[in-house]
Amino acid sequence: MTDDPIALREAIRAEALALGFAACGFARADATPESAARLDEWLESGAHGSMEWMEARKTHRGRPQGLWPESRSLIMLGMSYAPPEDPLRLAGEAGIGRISVYAQGADYHDIVKKALKALARWMIDRAGGELKVFVDTAPVMEKPLSAAAGLGWQGKHSNLVSRDHGSWLFLGAIMTSLDLPPDDAHDDRCGSCNACQAACPTDAFPRPYVVDARRCISYLTIEHQGPIPEEFREPIGNRIYGCDDCLAVCPWNKFAEDAAANRAFAARAELAAPELGDLLALDDAAFRAVFAGSPIKRIGRDRMIRNALIAAGNSGLAGLLPPVRALLDDPAAVVRGAAVWALARLDPSAFAAEHACRATGEGDVTVVNEWNVAVAKAAVAR
Repeated sequence: MTDDPIALREAIRAEALALGFAACGFARADATPESAARLDEWLESGAHGSMEWMEARKTHRGRPQGLWPESRSLIMLGMSYAPPEDPLRLAGEAGIGRISVYAQGADYHDIVKKALKALARWMIDRAGGELKVFVDTAPVMEKPLSAAAGLGWQGKHSNLVSRDHGSWLFLGAIMTSLDLPPDDAHDDRCGSCNACQAACPTDAFPRPYVVDARRCISYLTIEHQGPIPEEFREPIGNRIYGCDDCLAVCPWNKFAEDAAANRAFAARAELAAPELGDLLALDDAAFRAVFAGSPIKRIGRDRMIRNALIAAGNSGLAGLLPPVRALLDDPAAVVRGAAVWALARLDPSAFAAEHACRATGEGDVTVVNEWNVAVAKAAVAR
């Protein structure tokens, strides 16, 4: 144990890097007093969509000491997952489902939390005090706090950007009762660049630094539980889980080293470029088997099949007609509705035949609406 807080801070930083973190910074627990007001404004606009949990714990989320009053210092940590290949390379592959880079390997929650706990144990042995560790699932605003701790800055896409690691950092936090000297906050280095704003397929940025989740493909394919609003289906293209576009075009990524050496985040072959036909055939048991150990597992089979059906409808591939038609009989209404839309896009004649024998027997109002909207569009097209 040392009485020198600066020496202790640097020893913690060195240990964090030894444990696999790419960045480590320190901030006071009250470092971002403006965050609560910004969060309130965002929530009041409704931009969080159906993520009620963000509003339910906004008092805790707005400031760290609202979550744990005893906290004095924050240790903000970043673990790089910079991809070895261009995340946008599969944009034109109609039969392939695109999965966001962060979800192609093992669940980052488990990996980052394991390293955080190891660092926490080291800190207790070295300096004592009380502490708590957090990875994403707790009401902690990691991005502004990481900026306050000097890891980077919140870019115009609202995610953290690092001079050394681009937009590819998983973030974690340790709150501690120890008083540790803070690092300097990081300046905004976006300048006049608006590449991330221009890259968004669904115009999810009402203004720089603010994202409207209701228009964001990551939200729509992961958090949103019902039918995907029709205006966003075609722009989704072949994205079936998340979206990397705003991150992937960030110019600061050119300084990020390939993190493939960190095998924990290496893409699994079956998730790097999954065939839509294979995904559409998954029942619940097969879904759980394919996505075991993946963060994707938490959205459940029905949402994944919904997403794959949207991609199938955008594909123009007649070979996907058999699995799409089979899903018209799926037990889940959200799957049946997406299958209606996909079938209408892939083969209007097959759609007309199925409508003639199925639509009157459908008991779910959202699926009936899918049939009616598709029929109306077909009539206009004629």
